[in-house]
Amino acid sequence: MSTSSSAATPTPADARLPRLLDVHQHILPAPYLDALASAGIDTAREDGFPTPQWGEKDARAFARSMNIGFSLLSISSPHVNWGDDAASARLCRQLNDCASRICAADPARYGFAATLPVPDVSASIAEARRAYALPGALAVKVPTNACGVYLGDQRLDPLMAELDARSAVVLVHPTRPSAVPAGQFAAEHAPVFEFLADTTRAVLNLVTTGTLERYPHVRWVVPHCGAFVPEVAHRMQGISRIFVPAGMMASADVLAAVRGLYFDLAGDAEPVMFDALLKVADPSHLLYGSDWPYTPAPLARQKALALFAGPHASALEGAQWRNAAALLGIA
Repeated sequence: MSTSSSAATPTPADARLPRLLDVHQHILPAPYLDALASAGIDTAREDGFPTPQWGEKDARAFARSMNIGFSLLSISSPHVNWGDDAASARLCRQLNDCASRICAADPARYGFAATLPVPDVSASIAEARRAYALPGALAVKVPTNACGVYLGDQRLDPLMAELDARSAVVLVHPTRPSAVPAGQFAAEHAPVFEFLADTTRAVLNLVTTGTLERYPHVRWVVPHCGAFVPEVAHRMQGISRIFVPAGMMASADVLAAVRGLYFDLAGDAEPVMFDALLKVADPSHLLYGSDWPYTPAPLARQKALALFAGPHASALEGAQWRNAAALLGIA
């Protein structure tokens, strides 16, 4: 797959869209695709989702057409650790250097979330320290699970302490869980259900293990309107009143913990998911995300219009730009 393409006649911004700050935009640089190929991973077959074309000129054209003034770049799924920690650490260095180069060439329009080689904790801490010194590094990106180790696992605590000390912005991105029941549609096409389920697993693990409470300065960004978190948060709050007295769960105010999270609006926020999200989220913690290029430009525009020119437009003024700018420290 080509990672660059010719720019056509510049596409004007859609006048119906406000100026946007996109916290969920992906890159597919050559080192990522080469590493996947070397590991024998077919991205389309791994996740059951078409692998899109990507190039820097395409990214600029997309941003222009969507009136996106700033994009936070990150790697999507599959995650970069396939069991070889040393290879994963090398790949993360390459990917973060690639992302930083893009940002350094246009710092007014780009920042990036550094990729970390979790579950290798020591290498992840070292790469976080190195990456944060690079131009454009505004956050880190971690998968919901890495080699079966989920966010909230105590083995990741030293990394959490490092990120907490930095008051880091941490983007969570779903990846395929280690085990998926076979013989049904979602097993072959992970984004349909498994990505949402794995995001929910990871967030519930962060809450119920007390990780959010132990590391309160980490600012977590949950993707795709929170996945199923809005639907299960009240159920988890109710069940906690049984589990905590029985010693089966750390004491936690589930709804307060969820309200402290940030949520991007990538995916299909309207007409259902956004209503649920509003019942559990802090409105100042809602962020726009396009999920381009995995979401093609015409579809991304359609979804953005459903948000910002739709029935909830007044509730989303902060999500256009202000909320993300405050989170990332962007003027």
